[in-house]
Amino acid sequence: MKSKLKLTIVMLSYNKTDVHPSSFILRGIPGLEAAHIWISIPFCVVYILALLGNFSLLFIIKTDPSLHEPMYLFLCMLAVADLIVCTTAVPKLLSLFWFDDGEIRFEACLTQVFLIHSCSTMESGFFLVMAFDRYIAICNPLRHSTILTTTMVKGMGFAIVLRGTVLLSPHPFLLRWLPYCKTNIISHTYCEFMALIKISCAETRIRRAYSLIVAFLTGGVDFILIICSYILILHTVFHLPTKDARLKTLGTCGSHVLVILVSYTPAFFSFLAHRFGHRVAPHVHIFIANIYLLVPPMVNPIIYGVRTKKIRDRFLKVFRFSKSLD
Repeated sequence: MKSKLKLTIVMLSYNKTDVHPSSFILRGIPGLEAAHIWISIPFCVVYILALLGNFSLLFIIKTDPSLHEPMYLFLCMLAVADLIVCTTAVPKLLSLFWFDDGEIRFEACLTQVFLIHSCSTMESGFFLVMAFDRYIAICNPLRHSTILTTTMVKGMGFAIVLRGTVLLSPHPFLLRWLPYCKTNIISHTYCEFMALIKISCAETRIRRAYSLIVAFLTGGVDFILIICSYILILHTVFHLPTKDARLKTLGTCGSHVLVILVSYTPAFFSFLAHRFGHRVAPHVHIFIANIYLLVPPMVNPIIYGVRTKKIRDRFLKVFRFSKSLD
């Protein structure tokens, strides 16, 4: 009730002639405002687990020279991107849920848009190069170390970061130049490109088209290339002489496939719901969008920690050492 009253006051006090507001008001999950406190509990737990898991993963890989291989270096890059994405959105989200503090400065909102979208694009790129690593390791194992050298790995990582930065840099500027004479209330838990487009009172067709093209050139193309790499991997695996060899080879891809499914499923749902899912309830769409930001960063280190023997053994070794010190 208090939240709705505050929202009403903000709506009445908003000056529609002020087309460039100094701040926006994040509404949270529409229709579920009364449950914000309860929803914040699992969100907070997931965020803490994501921080612990990814920082532990980075520490383990950095301190163990045997893990300085292409797949694990790409995994470090993915962990950094995951940390940036969830840390950009979650603290403000929890502030909104706990203290009804939905106000966010215009510049901070645009920064959120850039960091969330650019780092999500980088995550997609890291999934692609990890698939490429699996393809080389399985289809051309004798040349794996000569193709994926440390220099090549760093170069691929830099190219992915550069792609995400260059393609997504226009987003904040495209939004900054828009007039917002309808309202300054965003029906979301964080600032998102399409959420801001919807409250603008100008023609946004070109901006929507640019966003769609960028999404296809990054996530769409990456996903297609990942599928192609796994088709080639499966072709190679099914030509192996024994069943045990086939299962063992496929097992090396299991972690990567699970991580891709966990990340791409809510991402595609959120993307399609924003642009074509007019019948999807707003609270469902926004809840899934939050799942996309929170769950993959938590699940990624768990999947690789449980399914990758080298990381699992190293983690247990560090855990036993710290326990012996106590």
